[in-house]
Amino acid sequence: MKWIRSVLVALALVFFASPALAAEGAGTWGWEKGLVGLAAGLGIGIAAFGAALGQGRATAAAMESIGRNPNSADRVFTPLIVGLALMEALALYALVIAFFLQGKI
Repeated sequence: MKWIRSVLVALALVFFASPALAAEGAGTWGWEKGLVGLAAGLGIGIAAFGAALGQGRATAAAMESIGRNPNSADRVFTPLIVGLALMEALALYALVIAFFLQGKI
């Protein structure tokens, strides 16, 4: 029971110390910038992870297709490159959105 009380006191200090110790007339508490930065970083990370998984799967499928039928390499190459470019564009959109989020606060 003693450790539960210690955890609750620590949480209370974490949540109430920032507004209590804020400077006068600051307008914001300051932790909003941290949350926006966290959201932007997580957004970029998740987008990059998803794009990398998609690109890996697409490339693996194309290589398997070419391995089974080597004559199809010229017909598979162009759609593969277009698909990879579109996947990379989605990750870049997430990067642009993250930059816009950073500029909001």
